Amino acid sequence: MNSTRILNFLRQIAANNNREWFQAHRDEYEAVRKDFNNGIAQAITAITEFDDEIAHVQVKDCVYRFNRDTRFSPDKSPYKRHLGAYICMKGKKALRGGYYIHLEPGNCLLATGSYWLPTNILTACRNEIMANTAQWLAAVENPAFVKTFGKPGEGQWPEYSANEVGENTPEKASEKGFGLTMLKSCPVGFPRDYEYIQYLRMKDYCCWHHVPDTFFEGDRWISEAVKIFRVAKPMMDFMNSVIDDYE
Repeated sequence: MNSTRILNFLRQIAANNNREWFQAHRDEYEAVRKDFNNGIAQAITAITEFDDEIAHVQVKDCVYRFNRDTRFSPDKSPYKRHLGAYICMKGKKALRGGYYIHLEPGNCLLATGSYWLPTNILTACRNEIMANTAQWLAAVENPAFVKTFGKPGEGQWPEYSANEVGENTPEKASEKGFGLTMLKSCPVGFPRDYEYIQYLRMKDYCCWHHVPDTFFEGDRWISEAVKIFRVAKPMMDFMNSVIDDYE
């Protein structure tokens, strides 16, 4: 990808977030969008080499629209300040965990996992952790995972509403993290003395890793992104085995 061009356009739209400016620069937007989509197509192909469940996925199933959903937001600017894609076998609106790619000036990142799970599925995920603790710990407490994403509660990701997922991202998250939000105490119905209570307090099972703005330039980023996604896949697979029973 020509990330320099993409990020430059996103800086301009952030400074001129109105329909008149956008229409005057639509050709540049179309060129940037095409370049981003080509990059996502390459990423799908590369991820398929270790996760063949997404082999059928097309770019249109992954890329989020550029227009913002302003119905429930005090910010009525019509366009996003980022480009994002969620690569998931059941599409970008699925509860199932997938791979997220995000380009935004000063806030580029890669993420893996599941967002905003309903309470009944969260409860099932927590029960699965307690029933298969050793397998869970092998996925999230191995050195590679901790180095890449950290541990629950260490990363800060400002809260935002469920309708904003894929629409509007927070201004800035921590450099890495595991879990967007956490309960302040033990969830109802679970033992407070469980040794690994931090994993039951999680309200989602998503991990992220920030990358520099230069990360996406050219084609080398794809192999680096695959390395990061591979590290997170066992955690995601663990949760998807539960989520699949509900979707």
